[in-house]
Amino acid sequence: MAKLTVLLAAVALTGCSAEARQSETATIITHTARIDAVPSKPWIVHPHNRPVPILMYHVVGTPPPDAPFPDLYVRSADFAGQLAWLRAHGYHAVSLRRVYDYWKRGYALPQRPIVLTFDDGYREDYTNVRPLLAHRHWPGVLNLAVRNLLDGKLTVPQIRLMIRQGWEIDAHTINHPDLTTLGSTTLRHEIAGSRVWIRRRFHVPVAFFCYPSGRYDARVLAAVRAAGFLGATIEGFGPASPRDGLLTLPRIRVDGSDGVSGLAAKLGAYR
Repeated sequence: MAKLTVLLAAVALTGCSAEARQSETATIITHTARIDAVPSKPWIVHPHNRPVPILMYHVVGTPPPDAPFPDLYVRSADFAGQLAWLRAHGYHAVSLRRVYDYWKRGYALPQRPIVLTFDDGYREDYTNVRPLLAHRHWPGVLNLAVRNLLDGKLTVPQIRLMIRQGWEIDAHTINHPDLTTLGSTTLRHEIAGSRVWIRRRFHVPVAFFCYPSGRYDARVLAAVRAAGFLGATIEGFGPASPRDGLLTLPRIRVDGSDGVSGLAAKLGAYR
């Protein structure tokens, strides 16, 4: 663990600045599955600015008796029911990158797109969520806090399989701090350093960022922009729109008490 800490510190002090200077055209090996790939000759649509709902999940499973935030747990049966409801009502999960390409380039999306994001990185993302999404050929978006991987809540082979099955891996800092409280060096370590670390380990673009607990200010926004992210998600209400600003895209939080009817009500309120 000590060696890993030293490595992370070195990334923050040296690798981050080099990474920020790299052109976005640098060669990155991507493993995005074909289920969410943009066709070689994409269908261009106009206009291409309609909102897209982004759902925010944490843990899909049963909360332990001592869970400090039990409402962050969505029971597996409820999650399966929510996926079935989404599909029955014409929704189709896509990655954030697909949404970005729609907004910026006009690449067509499914008729009723939705993004499914999962924060932090937990074993249940692999054991409970992944099989259900793979059954539907839907991608998930894992907002990975690097510390959760270092602490063994997910493993490198598990995440690599998730990537092969179409998951997008985005950055959620290294240690999940309140970014608004950090000094400049630590802020860069948590934001740019997390992107560098994930890119080097998994060889994926890591084009988007997720603010821990949705907290940000002008300094944090500047650091996210300097790190080269294309967009970032917050906590909020309603579907995301390019009018919200690509670095402050709201998400609809799914709580353990929602069930199928609660999710349907939340989505229905914004249609």
